[in-house]
Amino acid sequence: MGKLIVFISGVLFGTGVTVSGMVNPMKVLNFLDISGAWDPTLILVMGAALLVTLIGYQIIFKRKVPLFASFFRLPTSQHIDAKLLGGAALFGVGWGLSGFCPGPAVASLVFGRTESITFVIAMAAGMILATQIQKLQRSKAGQISS
Repeated sequence: MGKLIVFISGVLFGTGVTVSGMVNPMKVLNFLDISGAWDPTLILVMGAALLVTLIGYQIIFKRKVPLFASFFRLPTSQHIDAKLLGGAALFGVGWGLSGFCPGPAVASLVFGRTESITFVIAMAAGMILATQIQKLQRSKAGQISS
């Protein structure tokens, strides 16, 4: 049942970003172009997403446990470090240059556009590279402490 809920959630998210036009990178790029062809609709999409999230959290956290898990899995760290700031900066630069956010980019694959495919391949390569770098760093840290 949990996998079905995940699938339905993904389809709902993909439908939402498609209907809102967020799978079109020009929507985002035009939002960022405040001195040219500025398109403020991204503010409405973000506002609607925040409202749905706010209401959803209010409803969900009235329960002691989630519907399809034994406990809530929430981030606990409040530490802001170079890794977090660097990742946020890299995300922002990538978003601003390409007009794609990871979720809408994956959803846009159904249209088969070259820029969507290229972005998702580059994103996957970046994730793999980051994982390999983290493994290497952990390995070196283990060797140093031995």
